[in-house]
Amino acid sequence: MKVIISDCDHADIEIEQSIFKENELLLVLQQNQTEEDLIQNCQEASVIINQYAPFNERVFAKLPNLKLIVRYGVGVNNIDLQAATKYGVQVCNVPDYGTHEVADHALALMLALTRKITKMERLVKAGEWDYQASIPIYRHSEQIVGIIGVGRIGSEFAKKVHALGCKVIAHDISAERKNYDSSLSFIEFVEFEQLVEQADIISIHCPSDQAMNLFDENVFKKMKPTSFLINVSRGGIVDEDALYEALASNKIAGAALDVALKEPMDSDSPLLALDQFILTPHMAWYSEQAAQELKRKVAQEAVRYVKNEELHYPVNKI
Repeated sequence: MKVIISDCDHADIEIEQSIFKENELLLVLQQNQTEEDLIQNCQEASVIINQYAPFNERVFAKLPNLKLIVRYGVGVNNIDLQAATKYGVQVCNVPDYGTHEVADHALALMLALTRKITKMERLVKAGEWDYQASIPIYRHSEQIVGIIGVGRIGSEFAKKVHALGCKVIAHDISAERKNYDSSLSFIEFVEFEQLVEQADIISIHCPSDQAMNLFDENVFKKMKPTSFLINVSRGGIVDEDALYEALASNKIAGAALDVALKEPMDSDSPLLALDQFILTPHMAWYSEQAAQELKRKVAQEAVRYVKNEELHYPVNKI
């Protein structure tokens, strides 16, 4: 079987190559960007490791030898899963490589918002030394944190904010809660509207396929004017136009995103002009250890398929 990396913006693929070499297999790196690139260059591929290049029905129809796609990361938004299943292509991801990093990043964004860190840092550097510009700030042990989605990452975030003394409430978009840690007995599960109305901080940790535009104009109207919103999950869950209106009109106190509907976010987005808005460049997943783990697990999953071993991370059912 020929294994191709369809596209990759990492500094190198040494980890992937070493795993393939150990198993006496050949791995070829390409840099495809478009449908046409994939169709032209991947005809011989049985297995493709993918980062961003788009796989839709047209691509699957033109790649009859393709049997497996393993994606760098958790999301598979660039892959048409229905078409993949139709053409008999198994899709896999790596859902567990950056769990702690994403939860840590959500916590960091929460603290930056609630303690007014970024706002005050800008004022101090501009020559204004006055804590009163941060008013109001509230004690975390008297705050309610609402979590949307309690899977791997949501569970880890819950533990971290609980350690600060926060009351934790949660709502699962998917009632399945496949990865719910039953030992988190401190979490109170509530309906979505109840969470929105009660929470002082809301952190999103759910997949986008069940939650596009979940936070829209109507939801922002129901949130506390002192509340904060955090999204480290997927762009599109938060309606960015509605978010701007909510922030600009003080319907909510602040928001922090690590993801956007369009990445990078347009430099002329009005959100970027707001002091109470924080944006980071889809980096919550990253640490040196997480990056290495991702590369290792992607390669190992591809090797398992080639060696006809059981896959660890199938996304669709073939």
